[in-house]
Amino acid sequence: MNTAPPEIVRTTETRVHCDGADAIRGGEAYRPSALGHPRIYLEIDEHGYVDCGYCDRRFVLSGGPADGVDQAALKDISEGADPGHR
Repeated sequence: MNTAPPEIVRTTETRVHCDGADAIRGGEAYRPSALGHPRIYLEIDEHGYVDCGYCDRRFVLSGGPADGVDQAALKDISEGADPGHR
């Protein structure tokens, strides 16, 4: 049984970054790496989405093939991973 990713971020860019703490804010002493994970850069390919390998956040290209699709029906595609081996 496939489940939807915990968080979906729609974007108009094919190159995105994730640090696991983009939406967490804590004032002057805010330190994203202490709250999330190392910042990584991801590339959305012809599938129209990519998943962060650290936090499972899914980035979906607006207007792309995965936009408007049931996200639970899509395979987990982390950048650098071969979707056939998951």
